[in-house]
Amino acid sequence: MLRNRLVILILFLSVLIPACSGDATPTPPPTASPPPLVHVRLPMGYIPNVQYAPFYVAQEKGYFREAGIELEFDYSFETDGVSLVGADNLQFALVSGEQVLLARAQGLPVVYALGWWQDYPVAVAAKKEQNIRTPADLAGVKIGLPGLFGASYIGLRALLDAGGVQESQVTLDSIGFNQVEALMADQDQAVVIYANNEPVQLQSRGVDIDLIRVADYVRLASNGLITNEATIANNPDLVQRMVQAILRGVADTLANPDQAYDISLKYVEGLAQADQQVQRDILAASMAFWQAERLGYSDPQAWENMQNTLLGMGLLSQPLDLSEAYTNQFVGP
Repeated sequence: MLRNRLVILILFLSVLIPACSGDATPTPPPTASPPPLVHVRLPMGYIPNVQYAPFYVAQEKGYFREAGIELEFDYSFETDGVSLVGADNLQFALVSGEQVLLARAQGLPVVYALGWWQDYPVAVAAKKEQNIRTPADLAGVKIGLPGLFGASYIGLRALLDAGGVQESQVTLDSIGFNQVEALMADQDQAVVIYANNEPVQLQSRGVDIDLIRVADYVRLASNGLITNEATIANNPDLVQRMVQAILRGVADTLANPDQAYDISLKYVEGLAQADQQVQRDILAASMAFWQAERLGYSDPQAWENMQNTLLGMGLLSQPLDLSEAYTNQFVGP
């Protein structure tokens, strides 16, 4: 009997002593588990391009995955993205600001949640010998542009308005995306281009140009991330995580463009075979449009200006409630 008691006492002490010892390893506190992965297909509105470097950086560095997002790049047309997000078939897309207002005028409940481009990148380029240097100089000019649609057309109309020129006073030539070739061949006196892209290409070919930038005359809501009212109402945390992952990619690209370019080589087919200096210059020119004291911020005045431009063009029949068209709630202080 005494022996049994001694055995029980020894077993009790063997459990008690390690528990009271100061050398025992404490149990680590529980760590927060990452959010479950949500598959997100993101329409980009254009072909794979070095201009999407922030998204490639965020993907490569795992920022989307850390945010619980399994991202799929979709290079379909901008209008497709607007329609799919507006119908709540997709949560997000990259589009230009005018598309948001045009969609909402048609009853599509899209909402602009992240201002990626701070200035409108559209411009008009002309050879120096044409002496086309201001919006007023466009009167009587034959102008090549992709077509009477999209940001290029909106930007051109904004420049014509700034110069007091009516659309009937110019000749518009729908040339697709062949602006560089059309200008070099003197097919058109001027072409509507993106200020971060075609000017770099033209200069690399020894063509001296004058550039009339929309951003120098009026600030318009530009390219950014849209979602929809249903996603904001039912899953605001997903919107927050998506926006913050993108902003991390933008910040990293601005801080280290060489690294961002090297990452882009993995995602853009043919980039390694392209003129490396031209492509790096395009990235540098693009970055100038993304910089801001508050990355991702949407300027209310830019939305007012965009609405006024669309009203003047007759593309909107009446003003919209702009407070429903965009939000800054997800970009942080």
